[in-house]
Amino acid sequence: MRVTVAGAGIVGLSCAYRLAEAGHDVTVVAAAPPRESTSAVAGGVVYPPVRRPDERIVRWTAASLAVLRGQDAPGVRFRRGRVLLAPGQPDPQWLPAVDGGVRDGDRVEFTTAVVDTPVYLDWLFSRIAKQGVPVEYRSLTSLSGLGADVVVNAAGLGAGALAGDGSMVPVGGQVVHVADPGLPEFVVDETGPGVTYVIPHGTHVVCGGTEEPGRGDTDPNPAVTADILHRCRALEPRLAGAEVLRSLVGLRPFRREVRLERVGEVVHCYGHGGAGITLAWGCAADVAALVTAG
Repeated sequence: MRVTVAGAGIVGLSCAYRLAEAGHDVTVVAAAPPRESTSAVAGGVVYPPVRRPDERIVRWTAASLAVLRGQDAPGVRFRRGRVLLAPGQPDPQWLPAVDGGVRDGDRVEFTTAVVDTPVYLDWLFSRIAKQGVPVEYRSLTSLSGLGADVVVNAAGLGAGALAGDGSMVPVGGQVVHVADPGLPEFVVDETGPGVTYVIPHGTHVVCGGTEEPGRGDTDPNPAVTADILHRCRALEPRLAGAEVLRSLVGLRPFRREVRLERVGEVVHCYGHGGAGITLAWGCAADVAALVTAG
C-alpha cells in the first residue's frame, strides 16, 4: 500500500518507520528536516507531562519505553530521576508505565529514558532511509492529491490546519542549554505555577522551561533565559558555574487530547503537545494498525 506521512518530527518518523517495517511503500513529506522540528528542541525525558485522564497516555508511554529499551540507539540513556509534586497531589496516572516508580512524600522517583532528541532524530532518519523511505521537503496545504492510498497526518503544529481542526494551539517552550557538570539524575519541579526541569545529557543539560499558549515566534527572550537559569540553579545548585551554551524555543502542538483516528483514507495523529518523544512509538503502533486494517 502506498502511504504518505506528513511530518518529519519524532511522531512522523516513528510512524514512517513502523509503516515501512510492515511492508508499505512509504514517503515522508515535511516542511523542514527533523533537526528543524519542534521535536529537536525537546528536553527529552520520557514521561507524559500531562494532567488529563486518558488511558491511552499510559499505554503509549509504556510502549515507547519498550521500544527505546530495545533499540540501543545513540542519544538514548536510561536514568534515575525525580518529579516534585504539588502538596497533596495524588500519584500520577502514568506512574505504572515507568520503571521502579516510588512515591516519597511529595516526590516521585523512577527510571526512564532520557533522549538527546537531535541525535536520536538523526539516527531514526538514517534508519528510515535504510528502509528505502524517500523524504520530500515542501509545505503542504492539503492532504489530498498526494498520490497515496492512505495519508498519515503527523505534521505537528501544521496538522490542525491540514485537518481543518481549529482546536490546535501553539504553546511556546523556551529552554537553555548549559554545559553538563556531571549530573547523575534529572529533576522536574511541578510545584510552581509553571514547570522547572533540569535534564542532563552528558555534554549538556537542558534547563527549562516555559508554557506560552498562542506564541508564534521562536526567538529566545534574554529575560526568559535569565529566569530559567535562576530557577534551575535554585533547583540544582551544581549548575551555578555551568557555561551557558544556547537558548532555544519550540512551539508545541497542543490539543486538549491527542487525535489518533482514521477518517476515510486519512489517519490523523497529532496534538501531542510536549509529549511527542514520550508517546511517539506507542502512537506509531496504533497508526500502523489503522493503516493495515483498511
